[in-house]
Amino acid sequence: MADTIEAGTVAGHGPAPGPRKKIQIVPLKGLPFVAAAVIFTTVAIAGNYAWALMFCHVVGGAMWTAIDLFVGFVVGPIMGTMSIPARAEFSAKFMPKMVLLMPTLVLMTLAAGFQVALRSGNLDPGSPNHAWLIVSFCVVGIMAVVALGVLEPANISVLFEMNKDAPNGEVIQHLMKRFLYTAGVTGAMQVATLIIMTRLGSR
Repeated sequence: MADTIEAGTVAGHGPAPGPRKKIQIVPLKGLPFVAAAVIFTTVAIAGNYAWALMFCHVVGGAMWTAIDLFVGFVVGPIMGTMSIPARAEFSAKFMPKMVLLMPTLVLMTLAAGFQVALRSGNLDPGSPNHAWLIVSFCVVGIMAVVALGVLEPANISVLFEMNKDAPNGEVIQHLMKRFLYTAGVTGAMQVATLIIMTRLGSR
């Protein structure tokens, strides 16, 4: 029978850590920061400002890479050893932040990065960096699809399940495994991105 997370207990797993509260799936306090990042990136692209574009691309890419590596290779293995109640408590505080953070970083990195490549002439087929850039587009494109098409839906599904009156522990566990495995895959792909980016930067 499926484990069910009740208010204060998890069937078959002992007492849960304190009374369960409704989770705010989209942290409203974070929306102004998201809006500021989107506006800054939009202005940088519209004005084709070199420093602003590089700032958006480098900062967004660095944070995206760091989070993928940290979640995939540090948080993931730790959560894999935690009980369902402990995972539920951690997820309730961790995942809402990821709902806003990851799409914002992906947008900053890809939008500004494309404009940087266009501005620097690396999109020109005659550029010595063109081949590396195409490989980078492929890798980052796959990561973006995985992050927004698999990772984010799994994240949001966990939060919706946890907000039910009687959340299903097995469903949450399954979704969490999908989230953590996907984070590990994107973390590994980020290593390839680092190789490509440092290669481009050294040419």
